[in-house]
Amino acid sequence: MARFYYPTGRPISKEQLDASLLRLAATFQQLPNCQASREHFGTIAKACGCPYYWKAILFIASGGEKLGHVTLETFTDFWGKIINNYHDEASRFVQLLTMINFNVNVNRTDNNLNTSMNNGAGSGRFYLIPEDFVPLVQDVVDTHPGLTFLKEAAEFHSRYVHTVIARIYYNVNRSWSGHITLTELRHSNLLATIRLLEEEEDINQITDYFSYEHFYVIYCKFWELDKDHDLFIDKKDLARHNDHALSSKMIDRIFSGAVTRGVPQNNRLAKFGNTNTNMNNQPRMSYTEFVWFLISEEDKRHSTAIEYWFRCMDLDGDGFISMYELEYFYEEQLQRMESLGIETLPFEDCLCQMLDMIHPAVPGKVSLNDLKRCQMTPIFFDTFFNLEKYLDHEQRDPFASQRDPDSENGDEILKISDWDRYAAEEYELLVAEEGGPDHGDDMLHDTTV
Repeated sequence: MARFYYPTGRPISKEQLDASLLRLAATFQQLPNCQASREHFGTIAKACGCPYYWKAILFIASGGEKLGHVTLETFTDFWGKIINNYHDEASRFVQLLTMINFNVNVNRTDNNLNTSMNNGAGSGRFYLIPEDFVPLVQDVVDTHPGLTFLKEAAEFHSRYVHTVIARIYYNVNRSWSGHITLTELRHSNLLATIRLLEEEEDINQITDYFSYEHFYVIYCKFWELDKDHDLFIDKKDLARHNDHALSSKMIDRIFSGAVTRGVPQNNRLAKFGNTNTNMNNQPRMSYTEFVWFLISEEDKRHSTAIEYWFRCMDLDGDGFISMYELEYFYEEQLQRMESLGIETLPFEDCLCQMLDMIHPAVPGKVSLNDLKRCQMTPIFFDTFFNLEKYLDHEQRDPFASQRDPDSENGDEILKISDWDRYAAEEYELLVAEEGGPDHGDDMLHDTTV
């Protein structure tokens, strides 16, 4: 039987391998002494058939940081082993990033590199952890024309980098494991988005992952809550978000560990990546976790957001939201509405409305799949834990947010996500409210990162 499973992609032919190495040789021969320094690796990346913004990871993975340059002989030996053992873009990307993080060839001799690559094992890891992405995203900060204004603001670099990484994991790591697998990478748009970076000079047009405006909105929202600017917030801090819109029961669930993704692999990302506790052993939310929270709060149609809030509402972890659990959250909504003098809807009536909207496959309990099939998950979730948005839904057409307000009949479905719409609106508000650079300067000069 002919082989049909190729975990690292279908192998290339000897002719393709030879042609690739010939292109590389021709590129190196145009360089002084046939040596490529870091600034040459954009050209080298293209000669390899890779996206331009793989240039930093190619330079580092091939040993460039050791001497400040890479020779033709060293790179062709390195790249030949890569393309001979990792046959598609996803497997090569994973291999390059993991080689860097594991120091397979940094500060080692070429012989050590050859030994590690002889059997095609490379780093021996076929998944990505958050810190693997740091060199790539930092290179985007350093060299993308849409981020030149950040060159002198080194204090902001790590915040942007870790925001991008958090957004990558939010969208790509569908298993919530903290490890992006080859399968997850192939099913995502991450590699296509990285390729787009070389074509689009306005970084804000790349709304997936890299938009500076999106980062600015997220960080400003966090800054407003993080009064001591230690990059952690507690329950009281989060309660102030959006003028106390979230119920206290939901805030408790967020801090319970229900939506904690995993533990960072080393201290390098610790302050960005995990729920910590303060001196009183009270749980705190890191900046990275806030990125997940804010996107989930503002785009409740996103698959990760649906999973996020489902985890919070499934109190007993049985894979269903029961009627008891719905009532548990709705009780606080009723109390808050009564205290504000707002007419309330009894739980039984609310329950009928929600079940009619969701149409659960198993009567009397709501599954994750039920919610993912529903087109109105924002209404469902907000009814039970976000009073402000619940009241907003009550006062307008529930389908209005799905229509294009600029279309003639208002029936055209927008392709823009709820998150993209929120980020664009909030950025405009932030710029208008600041009326100048003062607020941004305060953040830039904070040195807690």
